[in-house]
Amino acid sequence: MMAVRVALVGLGDIGLTAHLPALVRAAGVRVAALVDPDPLRRKLAGDLAPAYPDIDEVLADDDIDAVVLATPPWVTTGAIVRVATAGKFVLAEKPVATSVAAAAPLLELSPNISDHVQVGLTYRHDPAMVQLREWIADGVLGERLVVRAHIYDERLDPADPAHAERLRNTLRHGLPVLHEGSHFFDWLAYLLGGEPMRIDDAWSMRTDRRAEVPNLTGARLTYPTGHIAVVECGWLTAGLPPCEVSLLGDRGYAVLDCHTFALRLSTEDGDRVVEFPGERTQRCFDRQVERFVALVNGSRPSPSLADGLAALRTSEQVARACAEGEA
Repeated sequence: MMAVRVALVGLGDIGLTAHLPALVRAAGVRVAALVDPDPLRRKLAGDLAPAYPDIDEVLADDDIDAVVLATPPWVTTGAIVRVATAGKFVLAEKPVATSVAAAAPLLELSPNISDHVQVGLTYRHDPAMVQLREWIADGVLGERLVVRAHIYDERLDPADPAHAERLRNTLRHGLPVLHEGSHFFDWLAYLLGGEPMRIDDAWSMRTDRRAEVPNLTGARLTYPTGHIAVVECGWLTAGLPPCEVSLLGDRGYAVLDCHTFALRLSTEDGDRVVEFPGERTQRCFDRQVERFVALVNGSRPSPSLADGLAALRTSEQVARACAEGEA
C-alpha cells in the first residue's frame, strides 16, 4: 500500500509539537508539504517537506491525498470547505468554527464531501475513554452519575508574555469553554450517550477586572438517563487546580487524570489504578493519525464532522449561558 501523502497547514504550537511529530512517526504517512504564512514558523519546521506561505500550492497538487488543519477556529471553517471540495481528506483541529452560525458553510457540504472530514477531538481516541465508557455501560459506577469536569489549562506565565497575548487574542473570539469545551463536551457526549438535554445554570468570571473578557467559566448540565455534569474551565491564572474528570454513582467512583489519563476506580470491591502505556499526548495523536489513515483508505470518519459540530453546539450554548451569568 502506498504511503498517504499529507500536508500540514498551520505551524503554531499544536502543529509543531503534536501534529507534525505524529505524522512523522506514523507508518504509511509521508509529509508532503508544510503551510504557514509566518516565515519563521516555516523555518522552525525545518526542511522535512516543501514549505509554502498559503494553501494554494497544496490544493493544486494532485499527489497530496490529505490535509491536517492545525489552524485557529476562525480560519479552520473556510479551510475545511476549500480542502474538502478540492477532493482531499481533512483532519481539522477543534473547534471547527467560532460559532454555530460561522459553521454554516460546513452544513452545506454534501454527505460525500463531509464524510472526508475527521475532527481533531484528539483525546477521544485514548483507551481511558473507552474504559470509562465500558464502566458506565456495564453499570460499574451506578445507573445515574454526577460527573465533575475541571478543565484548567494555559497557566499565566509572566516570563512568556507572548504566550499570554496569544491566549488573550483567542479569548476575543470566545470564552475558554468555547475553545476547551469542544474536547470535554465531546467526551461527555461519548460517555453519557449524546448531547445534554438542558443547561441548568452557568457562570463566568474575570479574575482580572481589567481583562476584556472572562477567563473562568462553569455550568451544570443534565444528560440523557439523568446524568448530571458540573463543568469548570479556565485560563490565565498563575496557579491551576487539578485538571480531572470524576464520575460518581451509588456503586462506584472513577477519576480521570487529564494530564496522564490514568484512571482511579473505587467500588465495594476496593480501589485500583488503571494506567496505559506511553505518554498521553503522543498516544492520542498517534491513534488519531491511525484513524485518519484509515479514513483515507476507506473507513468512516471518527470523530466525524457531525461530532465536531455537536461539541461546538454544546460549547456555544454553554458559553452564551456563561456570558449571561457573568459575576
